Amino acid sequence: MLAEKANLDSASGCPKCQGTGWERMPDARVRRCACRTVSRTSSLDDASRIPRRYDECNFDSYFPLNPSQEAALMFARRVADEYPNLDIGLLFIGTCGIGKTHLAVSILKALLEKNIPCLFYDFRDLLKEIQDSWNSQTQTSEMDILSAVYQAEVLVLDELGASKPTEWVKDTMTHVINKRYNDKKVTIFTSNYLDAKTNPYDETLQERVGVRLRSRLHEMCKVITITGDDYRKTVKQAGIRFNGK
Repeated sequence: MLAEKANLDSASGCPKCQGTGWERMPDARVRRCACRTVSRTSSLDDASRIPRRYDECNFDSYFPLNPSQEAALMFARRVADEYPNLDIGLLFIGTCGIGKTHLAVSILKALLEKNIPCLFYDFRDLLKEIQDSWNSQTQTSEMDILSAVYQAEVLVLDELGASKPTEWVKDTMTHVINKRYNDKKVTIFTSNYLDAKTNPYDETLQERVGVRLRSRLHEMCKVITITGDDYRKTVKQAGIRFNGK
């Protein structure tokens, strides 16, 4: 702890970044300053909350099987390579089992290797933790939970729209997403809900999150639609390693 504090104190007077942690390059791009590249990877990994189920998820273990998956992999790599020289996130949409979460986690892991703080949340888990914080016996407040979500440099919100769209759920989604939008924070979303119905019984993403929030997502994200077979039902039977979701 003392060593880390000393490093931060030293960084505040760094001539390269003037204490911001970001060094400006000759081409006007920025990169993480060397004064901040202390050995933080282990603690950042723990703080990222990436579930152990995705331990093997990375770009090298993603095997695209069609053009939509190839394009999704390309855009995911671009976000990882170009951050922080961008202010737009990604919205991966598609049916179950085609690798949306795999790609989202791969981005976070690539950024964590650059010592960039990241955070993963299944949106259903986030809502549950907020609700649990209302219990007077819990040690965590709602603001403790939301502060981490607001402040994460890069956030993955997995399974957007999966929770029943009550007014409270919609309000919470809107509050979180608007806060990150206004602060120009990069957010990566995944959702099983498409923008168009494939049959009369389907719900669209707009129906799950509301017109206003769907419009906001268009502003802050590039939409990446992924198609293909459900890995858990078909591709896995062929012995291809791929943590689809």
